[in-house]
Amino acid sequence: MSSAALAAVPVLVAADPAVAAEELPGFPAGVDLYRSAYRNWVGDITAHGLWACAPTSPDQVVDVVNWAWRNGWTARARGASHGWAPLTITEGTPSDARVILVDTTPHLTGASLDATNAVRAGTGITLEALLTFLEGHGLGVTHTPAPGDITLGGALAIDAHGTAVPAVGEERLPGHTYGSLSNLVLSLTAVVWDEAAGRYALRTFTRDEADCAALLTHLGRSLVTEVVLRVGANVQLRCVSRTDIPAKELFAAPGSSGRTLEHYLNESGRVEAIWFAFTEHPWLKVWSIAPTKPASSRQVDSPYNYPFSDHLPTVVSDIGVRLATKTAWYLAPVFGNAQLAAVRAGLLATGSKDIWGPSKNALLYLRPTTLRLTANGYALHTSRAQVQRVVSEFTSFYRELLDAYAAKGRFPVNGTVELRVTGLDDAADVELDGARTPLISAARPFEEHPEWDTAVWLDILTMPGTPHAEAFLRDLEQFLLATFDGRYARTRVEWSKGWGYTRDAAWADEEVLDTVIPASFGQDVWREASDTLTRLDPHQVYGNAFLNRLFS
Repeated sequence: MSSAALAAVPVLVAADPAVAAEELPGFPAGVDLYRSAYRNWVGDITAHGLWACAPTSPDQVVDVVNWAWRNGWTARARGASHGWAPLTITEGTPSDARVILVDTTPHLTGASLDATNAVRAGTGITLEALLTFLEGHGLGVTHTPAPGDITLGGALAIDAHGTAVPAVGEERLPGHTYGSLSNLVLSLTAVVWDEAAGRYALRTFTRDEADCAALLTHLGRSLVTEVVLRVGANVQLRCVSRTDIPAKELFAAPGSSGRTLEHYLNESGRVEAIWFAFTEHPWLKVWSIAPTKPASSRQVDSPYNYPFSDHLPTVVSDIGVRLATKTAWYLAPVFGNAQLAAVRAGLLATGSKDIWGPSKNALLYLRPTTLRLTANGYALHTSRAQVQRVVSEFTSFYRELLDAYAAKGRFPVNGTVELRVTGLDDAADVELDGARTPLISAARPFEEHPEWDTAVWLDILTMPGTPHAEAFLRDLEQFLLATFDGRYARTRVEWSKGWGYTRDAAWADEEVLDTVIPASFGQDVWREASDTLTRLDPHQVYGNAFLNRLFS
């Protein structure tokens, strides 16, 4: 089985009943139990032979959680494992750890609509399955992450997003949001501590409850079994890909004319720039609402319309193998240009430069078979008018830093820079009186800066194990924190990605963990989130070493 398959479909070994009875005495009868490997998206957090289970219902989840609490175990929800940060397990978790993985994807996957077109869904459903269900009822969302294999529960735990802000003159459609997917939640049901009953129990939280605000983005410090989402009418989207705009033009200084990122934001509101390392022309995708098919567009009836990015040409993959085996890091510039050439050829060969169809088919484009890269991630809050400035300053520094490392014979980045732009989590979008804003969503507005209405999301991707990558990403992170410090923009970390860099590791910088992150939300907000999650799980059944450290 390939490494990609291992991440998408964990290896399961049926439990020997005698061994299970000895190692997990009193485990709830009727819940499928097995041994399982764990592997995060890029494979730098792995474990083998952990106990795992697949509850068939929320009630069975309750039984598993209470068993874990009574026996001194932790229960970690697992969906698609499509993440980088140590939010499920931490690296080095031994096979005999007292950890039970709770797999949501086999059974917690139902979806239904009510009379108001709110969708009720189990947290194990994938985004592709959910969007397909909605599409069948004429419904959809404004934007979504590119991979369709992410589970709904995993997406909400880390305030997942795509890319969209209103184009000039565009009005938000009812049931839609330009913020994160967490901002669509009307209610959620979680397994939390019931003080009166003296056990964990199911409880439904509506969006106007204070406790719900902490659960809307909980980072794995809770276990949500079902959610109700506000959704709206589906739209037809056109997506035009361009690879002819130089980075110096697309990311030009603010006030520049021409084909700038700001120009396309104003025109369509939906852009993504993928900039391969050591190249001069990013792959720019521009989505726009198009009720009828433009004459030049190819109609698409299914998602994943860029197969060349999921299965690299031989010449590109061969270079990638040499990089991955750590024999030729100096080939990073060659690799970047080979990837760009593959995109250009692929867009032409597959007729994918200009596609049109239901939103799902234009928004989902990343399969589990794509090249696995490690990624850092940040959300830079600013005003719409300052987006070009933020992008220009970041890309200029990135280019200078990359060139400075290369001048020393160091090539820490062999993947891409990815840029997306969204709105923020405006609780009014769900059209529920008293709706609370997610407490620690990276897209939470800054109350002291109401003029900041936009988040610029940036990621840098490189192969795991690339020499000097952590040092490079630390230099970049320190630049972001120092430059976007609250004057006209402010930096927050993107939970599922890499951040908190020392010279040697991610998620390890004590200043970022203890000071920067709480300050980026406000000490009172951070404390409220931490206190709420602790009160709802006082026994840290949902904890791990990293999360316990983060919320300490």
